[in-house]
Amino acid sequence: MAVEAVDAVSDVTPAEHAGHRAWVRICHWTAALSFVVLAVTGIFILAVHPRLYWGEVGNSLTPALLEIPITANHQPDGWERTATFPIGDGKSFTASRTYPIFNQNGWARSAHFLAAWFLFSAGLVYLATALITGHASRNLSPPLKDIVAGKPIEDAKRYLGGRFDAAGGGPPYGSLQRLSYSAVVFLLFPLMVLTGMTMSPAMTAAFPFLLDIFGGFQSARTIHFFSFAVLALFFLAHLAMVMLTGARRQLRAMILGR
Repeated sequence: MAVEAVDAVSDVTPAEHAGHRAWVRICHWTAALSFVVLAVTGIFILAVHPRLYWGEVGNSLTPALLEIPITANHQPDGWERTATFPIGDGKSFTASRTYPIFNQNGWARSAHFLAAWFLFSAGLVYLATALITGHASRNLSPPLKDIVAGKPIEDAKRYLGGRFDAAGGGPPYGSLQRLSYSAVVFLLFPLMVLTGMTMSPAMTAAFPFLLDIFGGFQSARTIHFFSFAVLALFFLAHLAMVMLTGARRQLRAMILGR
């Protein structure tokens, strides 16, 4: 999973980059496609009840921690809205109109569950292989001395200022890249998986301690949503960096490995 902008202090040229091994490329594209499916289906699922709570219980009668500003869709064939129409002489009548966007909750949940298994499998293979081969420590984990020296902040300022180095299609990565990749691989993805499991009655029946860890079903749902929001921002930043640092070279490297 890579955005290949080189660290400002690095003297590595694009030709000296290691490229991407086959297992990295397979895991990358499996995770990317799975994440897109999860994002789309997750939005459809959220649209049925776009309110977030904290604790075990949450419904239309309980106060929401956060209400997402999208229209709720409870109808099997669309969003139903009641409108008032004037008919003259101070009289009016009300009528309901169903908007032609049908409720996607049924197939969306099935597709969401299926894509989650693909993402989980790709993440598990990537994580295990990265640890076994040393890829995690060599290319993902940022050196502590770089963090202490503030290099990730320097990288962020440089990127925000529009200063990008030519990408080489693979490691080594800059300090900010390493930090963001480590956060995604070792924190956000596991958090998404565990909170997703906590929202499944079958999973909590087998692993009831998950509800204790996250403080209840609704708390897990809220954490799941905010984790997705951070991952979505990372995904967009990832695409932007690919475009800004040489999309053709980077796509070739992630498809062909060189």
